Amino acid sequence: MIDIPDELIATQYAYNGAAGRAFVAALPGLAGRFLEEWGLRRDGAAMYGMCALVLPVVREADGVPAALKLQLVDEETAGEPVALRAWGAAGAGAVGVLGHDPGTGALLLERLDEGRPLSGVAGGGAVPGGSRLVGEVADARRAVTVLGGVLARLAAVPAPEGLRTLGDAVERMLAAAPEAVGRLADASERRLLADCVAAVREVAGEPGDRLLHWDLHYDNILAGRADAGRAGEWVALDPKPLAGDPGFELFPALDNLFDAGEVVWRFDALTEALGMERDRARARAWTLGRVLQNAVWAVGDGERELAPDHAEIARRLLAVR
Repeated sequence: MIDIPDELIATQYAYNGAAGRAFVAALPGLAGRFLEEWGLRRDGAAMYGMCALVLPVVREADGVPAALKLQLVDEETAGEPVALRAWGAAGAGAVGVLGHDPGTGALLLERLDEGRPLSGVAGGGAVPGGSRLVGEVADARRAVTVLGGVLARLAAVPAPEGLRTLGDAVERMLAAAPEAVGRLADASERRLLADCVAAVREVAGEPGDRLLHWDLHYDNILAGRADAGRAGEWVALDPKPLAGDPGFELFPALDNLFDAGEVVWRFDALTEALGMERDRARARAWTLGRVLQNAVWAVGDGERELAPDHAEIARRLLAVR
């Protein structure tokens, strides 16, 4: 029997409607099918994110630990196996693909150490007032430095043909921008989002061609396992891949484990890791593009204000020259 976590059920119902309900209903059968077809046995409690159920397993034929990932295929997840294989061929530091079923999107992945996410390196959360204790800042900066190294390896790989593109995303974003700006209740936030729109327009003609992860935050990097030859390595997983400019990758590392006082330091560290320190204006514009993208989505869901952390990231980056 496969127990489907209540949180995964709620997320699928809320965001994917009828398709999400059908996916949840099919999950026990899908899990049973691939456990049998791929010769796997369960090896731990089920894990889950917003869109996937992950079962720790062992391949019975050779005893190799692995992870069976079951998720609804959509425009964000369809390119995952393509991206992971491209990164794998380049030795770029992403989780390895051991099996893939195109019809259902099921993936058999290399097992990582799920108990050691990079977020654990960053120490505790922010203290009142939005700042961190001195030791926690140092820990968080170590995590940012690691993430920057992983990001640089991933973004060095050219995007394979057929992935969704940043160019298409920007076109939709800019088309929706006037309505998003107009629906914000606060005049200062309208001006702030308009500044983001202006920045994105300056770089929209050169969307880039690198293979982007799109969601590289500290919980999407796990420690590798010694039994897989990955001891001491930090490994990326759960991409929502697209082809584009590496500057579009920085936002999750600024927003996740948010600390207002560290926004500019993190931005500088990440641009340096990507070799973009001389092109900070472009990196900044694409990061503001993520603020715009999130605002367009939020307004579409009925919100009339920017997420506070997103607004603060935009303010601090717009002040950078």
